This record gives sequence, C-alpha cells and structure tokens, in this order.
Amino acid sequence: MRATLWLLALFAVAVASALFAGNNQGTVTVFWPPWRLDLSLNLVLLGLALAFTTLYAALRGFAALIALPRQAQRWRLQQKERAMHGALLDALAQLMSGRFLRSRKAAQVALDQEASLRSTGSALPQAESVRVLANLVAADASHALQDRGERERHLEAALLPPTGMASALAQDLREGAQLRAARWSLDDREPAAALAGLAALPQGAARRTLALRIKLKATRLSQQTQEALETARLLGKHRAFSPAAAQSIVRGLATELIRSAHDPEQLTASWLALDASERAMPELAIHAAQRLAELGGEPAQVRRWLEPVWQQLVEHPGNLAELDARRLVRALETALDSLDATWLARIEAAQLANPRDTRLQYLAGVACMQRQLWGKAQQLLAQAAPALQDSGLRANAWRHLARLAEQRGDTEGALAAWKRAALDAA
Repeated sequence: MRATLWLLALFAVAVASALFAGNNQGTVTVFWPPWRLDLSLNLVLLGLALAFTTLYAALRGFAALIALPRQAQRWRLQQKERAMHGALLDALAQLMSGRFLRSRKAAQVALDQEASLRSTGSALPQAESVRVLANLVAADASHALQDRGERERHLEAALLPPTGMASALAQDLREGAQLRAARWSLDDREPAAALAGLAALPQGAARRTLALRIKLKATRLSQQTQEALETARLLGKHRAFSPAAAQSIVRGLATELIRSAHDPEQLTASWLALDASERAMPELAIHAAQRLAELGGEPAQVRRWLEPVWQQLVEHPGNLAELDARRLVRALETALDSLDATWLARIEAAQLANPRDTRLQYLAGVACMQRQLWGKAQQLLAQAAPALQDSGLRANAWRHLARLAEQRGDTEGALAAWKRAALDAA
C-alpha cells in the first residue's frame, strides 16, 4: 500500500513538472557588460538543482572522509566490546557445563578486555557490570576447583565499589556476590562464616528465599536449632517448599529441639516456643511427652501434653497413624503413676466406646492396675494380650498378667505369662 502511494505521488509530481515546464515562457537575463545572456527559466532551475545536489554530495563525502578515523576507532571499540561479552558468555556456558578451568580462563579474558577498554578511556555503560559478573564467574569456577586463594581474590575484586553505575544495579550485584560468598562458606563447612555473610546483607535481601535457604542449612550445620526452626517457618510462609515438605522440615527441627532439652524446665520452654499448629502435631506432642517422662517431669504434665492427641484417637481414630497410636499408648502408660479419677474415667469411657480396640483395652487394664483394681485389670489385659498387633505392647501385657498372677499366688499362670512375654519380646 505504501509503495502504491509513493508511485502515485511520483506520477503527480511528474505531471505537475511537465505542465509547469511545458508552458513556461519565462527567461532569465544576465547582464555582464558588455555582454547580455538570456537563459530559459527551466534551464536555470535545472542548473540550480544540479548545483545544489553536487554541493550536497561533495559536503557529505567530505564529512564521511573526516569521520573515517572516528568510525575506525568505533569499530575497534565495538570489536573489543563484542569480544568481552563473548568471553563472558563463554565463561558462563563453560561453568554450567562443568568445565571450570576453561570457565575461569574465559572470565579472565573478559576481565582483560574490560581493562583494555578502560585504559583507552572508552567508558562503556555496562563495563562495571561485566567486571563484577566476570569476577563472580571466575570465583565460582575457582571454588569448584578448590582454589581458595583465587576465589577470594576474585571475590574481593567483585566487591570493590563500582563507579559510574546506577545505585540499584550496584546494590543488586553486591548482594549477589555476598550471597555467593555465603554459599561457598557453607560448602566449605563453615556455617559461622556463612551466617556472618548473611548478617551483612540488608534486611530486605536477608529475607529473600535464597538467603533463607542458605541460613537454614547454616543454622542446622551449626546446631542452632531454634534459629533454624524460625527460618524454616519463614520459608514455609514464602512457599519455598511444598506444604508437605515444609511440615516435615519443621517437624524434624522441632523434634531435634525437644531432644536437645536436658531438664524439664528447658523442655517446657522449648515446647511453649513452638507454634500452636506445631504443638498440635501428634508426632511432636508424643515425642515431647516421652522426653518429659525421661527427664523426670510431672506425670500430670505429660498427660496434659498428650490430651489433644488422646482426643484425636478417641474421636477420630482413623485420622491417627497406627505408629502414632502405639506411641501414644506407650507414652500414656509411663504417665499413669499418679492417675487421677478424671483420666481413669476418660480411659474407661474410650474403651467402652471402642470395645474392639485392643490398644484401649490394654491401656484401660494398665490404668486399673495403677488404681489397684486387680480383677478388672486381669480381665482387660487377658482380653487384650493375645490380640495386640504390636509385639512390644503384647509383651508388656503378658508381663502385667504375670505380675497379677504372682499376686494371686498362681505360680503356673505366672510362669506361662512370663514365657509368653519372653517369646513376644524376642
């Protein structure tokens, strides 16, 4: 369409010129005493046009001739710039392919090209970015080659204050170099250096997902469980992991925090420091209660920590894993020494509501033993012992039956129960 319009315009100009020139009778007279020169107006106009065109072409040619040295210099600068960028891209490609020595050499070529350009006074707008990135690539390759001296040298060069660069870009490059340095320290099994590098970051950069991942690994490596747990919570909120993975990591760290407690007071403080959602996890509640019992904590407090899991077992038995249910029964068994009437009523009500649950039968039998209800304990344990699926609980049930038989003076029954207990324990 555009070509058609240009063609129509050309025809219009040609027609207008023909109409003007064909009927133009004007003349131009030039007096140069003693001569007189009469020229056609069309010829004069054509001559002026040719003169203008010739002068314009001569001026353009002269300008192009004068600009040749500048264009040659620009061409050489462009070639060096292309070589610099090509070397940097080659260094990145070699680094990703695992050819670290070639990557470092290519990065050094890029640095040499950048230094050559800077020495000539030809300042490129992206020269500082190229310098920092090339130094980081060389440092990364040196880290992979276990050349710590070269790594630190290139890292120091990358962290030098840039000149002539936008402050936002300079800040991003510096933060990237600091994050890489923290990652290298973590790879060297130096969590203290990694945490120190992360602490030097601005607050916004320190809360990024990459920084939090490095911090999580460093705090776990340095056994700072409480700090690692808080970092894992932040990563879960940032959706750095899938919900299942985040829950697993938090559960593992909370378990480690509970395991590291050395007295009931420290364990209680660690338990209260957990979030409500974490305290609601059956695995954590059972583990904390077992650890409290091991440390000599109050049985009433053990039962209080186990109460939410107990309610889940009673009200929604299918939602609790079999392993957690067995661990709950064992944990409650250790906390039945000072059993009050309220908990005894709870256990009996749960057993009556689920008469086929052998675990509840076993627990009710042990509770009756603690309350010295020998006959009822004998009945419940005798029903539960042969049907229990867990060998440990089954062996304990036979042991309790053996002790009850010894109290009654039933030596033969006690020996048979002890024998069954020994077989299940084996």
